[in-house]
Amino acid sequence: MTSMRAIEIRQPGGPEALVECERPRPVPGPGEVLIKVAASGVNRPDVFQRQGKYPPPPGASDLPGLEVAGTLVDGDFAGTNPFGLKPGDAVCALLAGGGYAEYAVAPLGQCLPAPQGLSLVEAASLPENYFTVWSNVFDRGQLGHGEGGADETLLVQGGSSGIGVTAIQIAHALGHRVFATAGSGDKCRACEALGATAINYRTQDFVAEVKRLTDDRGVDVVLDMVAGDYVPRELEAMAEGGRLVIIATLGGADIQLNAGALMRRRQTVTGSTLRNRPVAFKAAIAQRLHEVVWPLIERAAVRPVIHQVFPAEQAAQAHALMESSQHIGKIVLTWEG
Repeated sequence: MTSMRAIEIRQPGGPEALVECERPRPVPGPGEVLIKVAASGVNRPDVFQRQGKYPPPPGASDLPGLEVAGTLVDGDFAGTNPFGLKPGDAVCALLAGGGYAEYAVAPLGQCLPAPQGLSLVEAASLPENYFTVWSNVFDRGQLGHGEGGADETLLVQGGSSGIGVTAIQIAHALGHRVFATAGSGDKCRACEALGATAINYRTQDFVAEVKRLTDDRGVDVVLDMVAGDYVPRELEAMAEGGRLVIIATLGGADIQLNAGALMRRRQTVTGSTLRNRPVAFKAAIAQRLHEVVWPLIERAAVRPVIHQVFPAEQAAQAHALMESSQHIGKIVLTWEG
């Protein structure tokens, strides 16, 4: 059998633009492997791609989907293979596209063994958020390695999102004090249960709360998915030598800041995207995750937070839920059953 079920974007638009189809099964190239997909994670970039606002990078599948979990079927295992992966192994993988399908191709370096004790549905919720959080909080943001030393603190904007619940848990498990903003009592309680001090941004001023809770020092790292007019407030909430890492612009891409204050307080504003970075860059993150974070998952110090699982053919409903922002944690599509 050389065909497979997939979910394609018929034309840019609302959730109804996601349509089940039949596609040829992809063929892995040099350094790539073929995965029989059990489950696919749903992420905000998938929504932007469906809306026509985030095209896949050159050479990537036009199908949405940036993360999957499943079983290795075939491919090129002759190159660098730090985890000793082989056909038949259960893996989760970061993709540049093509995850909404029964089979997906991924670079071997972007595949990780599924953590012991997790189902494949749970494993599918990991790669996009875990790669993103490690790259931005710990590599770019250097949490724990700045002027505040090992006791550095983190503020996560949007703590109940997939990125948010991941950042809270990893930072907390590694011994850092974490603050997180969320927009409802339920979401704040979810953040608290994961190890954060929650701030309801609808009823509280996060700048004033952060300053109060840190004895006016401020936080060392801010993980921001809003940008826009949040940026000057975040700089005010940051400590001297603090780092602001922007990974999305849900509040707008244009920002204003006081350069003089930025210089006086030795603060850094940075940002990144992940999807178009080279395989070698992502493979290096995979190795750090396997070394530092996978043991935390396997002893349940960090755990997947899945809000709802949909059959793949209900991808439109999954996207509608994501756009409603009513979820806490991850949304996953399943291809089995």
